[in-house]
Amino acid sequence: MIKRSKNLPADARRSATVESVVQLAGSQNPGEITTAAIAKHMNLTQGALFRHFPNKEAIWQAVMEWVAERLLDRIDRSTQGIESPLAALEAIFMTHVEFVAEHPGVPRMMFGELQRAESTPAKRMVQTLIQRYGERLNHLIEKGKSSGELNSSLDNEAAATLFIGTIQGLVMQSLLSGDVQHIRHDAPRVFAIYRRGIGSDL
Repeated sequence: MIKRSKNLPADARRSATVESVVQLAGSQNPGEITTAAIAKHMNLTQGALFRHFPNKEAIWQAVMEWVAERLLDRIDRSTQGIESPLAALEAIFMTHVEFVAEHPGVPRMMFGELQRAESTPAKRMVQTLIQRYGERLNHLIEKGKSSGELNSSLDNEAAATLFIGTIQGLVMQSLLSGDVQHIRHDAPRVFAIYRRGIGSDL
């Protein structure tokens, strides 16, 4: 549970609210998280919560912005100093897996938003995250093809889609098992298969 204070500055209060939602989503269905539950988790009244967010939709948007900023920052830092595109892809894969293991509520929230029929600010943020993530993957895949590390006939878009889909599959399997930490154990073996599929035949 986050450290509580009734006298946090506005920015700190918003950050604490986002962290509370991420924590709550790790142990229950995100669709069932109410503003009353968030306020209770933070030892606040709903009125105090709504002084920083106009409604629940704004809270969800802030959570998705938090996810996008932190995940993209972590994967960018994970590839610093790595010259090999294939090694960089593996670093991103493992970093993403570690992020999920640390924040198991995040994929639950993302899946929930993407399943919504209507367009919401939070859903659009998730879609933007996936697009920006895909651009990073496409850059590395193209670099790998140019360097000879990856198969020259590789379909960039398909390879990026499979990369993200493989992580999503690992997440779903870990959620079904009831223990998200299994993802740490399974990820290296699964990436090894992906690696063989995209690697150069030379």
